[in-house]
Amino acid sequence: MWWVIAVVALVVVVATYLTWLAARVDRLHARASAAYATLDAHLVRRAAAAVALAESSQLPTLTYAAKIALDAQPGDREVAENDLTRHLRLVRSGDGLDGDGLVAVPGEVAESLVGVSRRVALARQVHNDVVRDALAVRRRPVVRLFRLARKHPVPAYFDVDDPSLT
Repeated sequence: MWWVIAVVALVVVVATYLTWLAARVDRLHARASAAYATLDAHLVRRAAAAVALAESSQLPTLTYAAKIALDAQPGDREVAENDLTRHLRLVRSGDGLDGDGLVAVPGEVAESLVGVSRRVALARQVHNDVVRDALAVRRRPVVRLFRLARKHPVPAYFDVDDPSLT
């Protein structure tokens, strides 16, 4: 009779572990979704700040790059954000501009853009850390064997140039 109790106890322990692991997978994927939503919000804020900068400085190429970044679909987002980052760096460094390379940029607009760019860099780092954790859990043999992550799409890293503009 003792072996029945041992088998029941083992089944309860295994079921508890699988339930805990399934909840962990769900939490990590929810965190990855929330981190992407936060990153997306910061990217939109950065593009809006870039539009404000471009309009105040009359830079049509920056305006075009910022509007493309605002309208980009998720599949094209990384390319659009890399292009916007490249244009913002050119404006900040003064390279590639007409005339003497100087642009009159209002101080509050530039400070706003730098602050938003720093928040984008932080949000990207948080997102990529959460994605790394979710992918690590998805690779566990128990998770794959019992297909605990089947209802969640595979999270992806967001790889862009560092958008901080110091």
